[in-house]
Amino acid sequence: MVFRCTINGLEVEAVYTERSVEGIFRPLLRSLGQLQKEKSRRILVMLAAPPGVGKSTLSLFLQKLSEDDPTLTPLTAVGMDGFHCYRSYLAAHTTVRDGAEIPLSKIKGAPETFDLELLRGRIEQLRRGGDTPWPHYDRTLHDPVDGAILVTGQIVLIEGNYLLLDEPGWRELKALADYTIRIDAPEYCLYDRLVARKARSGALDLQKAVEHVTFSDIPNVRRCLDHSFEGDLNLRMLPDGEYVLR
Repeated sequence: MVFRCTINGLEVEAVYTERSVEGIFRPLLRSLGQLQKEKSRRILVMLAAPPGVGKSTLSLFLQKLSEDDPTLTPLTAVGMDGFHCYRSYLAAHTTVRDGAEIPLSKIKGAPETFDLELLRGRIEQLRRGGDTPWPHYDRTLHDPVDGAILVTGQIVLIEGNYLLLDEPGWRELKALADYTIRIDAPEYCLYDRLVARKARSGALDLQKAVEHVTFSDIPNVRRCLDHSFEGDLNLRMLPDGEYVLR
């Protein structure tokens, strides 16, 4: 099944095999619908995966799949990118990487560069039910826009790198979810995908893309792979992009 969408201003095309759609994704959506009926309230699903796995595209695909099938309960997909700290904050605060003090802006995308308190507060607001404002990350402003999205659905899937991260502050998020999904992939595969994505965006030439991925993205990949909780559902992305049960 071919799925096309726009993510961060880039046209994205993904192909999901019949085996994964009928063997994993539709059964998942049916299970989530049943869980929502049993709880008789909004349920929250957290999908955590390292950079490069395609979680944003998959989340939107799951939303479309649920909307197109009248036997399924519609799912609303949102991401945690809107909880990036503002550029002004990242420029004014520092961290240590490889023995050198650098501004947080140099490692934008690492856990330290997100507003964890705001994220936790909005997730708690979602759990209470009712319409919930949700921020969107604007790639032209390079800053979040708060309240850009209004979440109203009864099954809400939140996707992000660190939603299952087993580190102080982050590890408390898992308890707020009704269901969790974790996706892993080989590091070399993610490296290739991240370099290709950076180069395709046009923001960096190939050499700069390699440098950025090596310095910034791969440490985040390793952090996710090595320090995340297991999910209720655990998947692996194969080098050809297919998802399988792990």
